[in-house]
Amino acid sequence: MLGSVPTTPKSLETYRSIIGDAATDEILRLGEELRGARVLHVNATAFGGGVAEILGTLIPLMNDVGLSADWQVIRGADEFFNVTKAMHNSLQGMYYDWTPAMRETWLHYNSLNADLFDDTYDFVVIHDPQPAAIPTFLKEKTGSRHGKWVWRCHIDLTEAQVQVWDMLRPHVEQYDGAIFTLDKYVKDDLVGPEIYCVPPAIDPLSPKNHGLGRETVDEILTRYGVDPKRPMITQISRFDPWKDPLGVIDVYRACKNEIPDLQLVMIASMASDDPEGWDWYERTVRRAGEDFDIHILSNLNGVGNIEVNAFQRAARVVIQKSIREGFGLVVSEALWKSRPVVAGNVGGIPLQIRDGETGFLVGSAEECTEKLLRLLHDPALADRMGAAGVEDVRENFLTTRYLRDYLRIFCGLTGRESEPAAAYQRVTP
Repeated sequence: MLGSVPTTPKSLETYRSIIGDAATDEILRLGEELRGARVLHVNATAFGGGVAEILGTLIPLMNDVGLSADWQVIRGADEFFNVTKAMHNSLQGMYYDWTPAMRETWLHYNSLNADLFDDTYDFVVIHDPQPAAIPTFLKEKTGSRHGKWVWRCHIDLTEAQVQVWDMLRPHVEQYDGAIFTLDKYVKDDLVGPEIYCVPPAIDPLSPKNHGLGRETVDEILTRYGVDPKRPMITQISRFDPWKDPLGVIDVYRACKNEIPDLQLVMIASMASDDPEGWDWYERTVRRAGEDFDIHILSNLNGVGNIEVNAFQRAARVVIQKSIREGFGLVVSEALWKSRPVVAGNVGGIPLQIRDGETGFLVGSAEECTEKLLRLLHDPALADRMGAAGVEDVRENFLTTRYLRDYLRIFCGLTGRESEPAAAYQRVTP
């Protein structure tokens, strides 16, 4: 079998006071319609990145409302993950000289993982490109495929390298459904699966997002050499070119010319399926040089979800200087903690920020510097923006809404509900 990932049980009832009775009761009704259905989510890694975080909450909540849900990760060697990282980047618009050997590596490991697929489910959700060809090989090997299969694409395909998309597309067309974050990510030539557009969401009760006292926050900052009494900006994201970590340091230095005691904290989770991360980590450290007010942290030196929570809460402003972004869960995380966000006007980020009301959307380093300085100089404005962001996230970007959308999709694929869910949009390519 594939590698099964254990999860901690959760109860939907603990979210009732946050989302209200109507939303809670609708989820329970949908769960009852699907009671006993076997669900499997498959992705590339059990930690490091938004998909793993989402599944760590979504799986136990699906179980709590009556489904039988499991989470498994694919197996692969470095050669496979090097290829899938290149695949991820080229699907987001970076050009690679794609070779037949790279294609064969991707297909070979998908075939091997299909061999490890040894059970049947009512619904199988395959996340992102790494394992996308598994159902193709299952059908070839067994002649049939049990249950409904859904491909969940978490990345922005608007400028996908044609050669790579043409390799992936025939496999995606084998699915019963495909979920994208935004309708503009759906490729015009994709035919076959039912298309759903559903943004991801955060867990308000996870260690990364639940409330922390000021004393705890200050203790965590002090432990990592950050002065709680001095202003700080922070970016939480993987080290990769799309998050522009070098640009973050440049913007910080421009702000520091006006605010000499400013500190920058950059935190990343080094994931097992992201070999490129080490290269960008080293580049970021070199760009930081001997500036002791730049703190570059990761899970490898003990920074976990609670520490991330503390650094987000302590930041005067959270930055997300993405050049390309499928969604960017960290934006909603920061807004949930009443922090304004200055972020790149790309991908799914504009869906989360009301420009000028809960943060600022920016298109250049100069604009990013200007907006950061405005918020750093005006803490009252920063607090007002952060407070407005909390309610936006409560309404639109909590994991309970995401759970409801999945249940509605499952019901729709099996004919249990005749009307499409209002919370997601069906599009016809």
